[in-house]
Amino acid sequence: MTVTLTEKAEFRLRAFLAASAPDPNGATKGVRISVKDGGCSGYEYGIDITSKLQPDDLVIEQGKVLLYVDAKSAPLLKGVVIDFIDGVMESGFKFTNPNATDSCGCGKSFKAGDCTPEGVPCS
Repeated sequence: MTVTLTEKAEFRLRAFLAASAPDPNGATKGVRISVKDGGCSGYEYGIDITSKLQPDDLVIEQGKVLLYVDAKSAPLLKGVVIDFIDGVMESGFKFTNPNATDSCGCGKSFKAGDCTPEGVPCS
């Protein structure tokens, strides 16, 4: 399982982790990368700060950031590269996914062959 963060993405995620409230139990915080049904193309990317490791999570260390990927999302994220774009017209995380057969214009959702659920219009 390979998920790669660019230098910019790792820097941004480290900043988000540092700014988030500490875990009351002292657990190490990481970033959950996931795929869920939704978006205009069928699947939608998710990024969340968490300290709760799930039993089926794959744990990937990228530089100084721990990434948690659930087993259901892992096949759809295999080989993905996550970058951070900071521009006048667009800012945010950008996913380059070799498993995507199509993606929407906003770049936040994608299709993956015949297994993609029905998409919903962008709002």
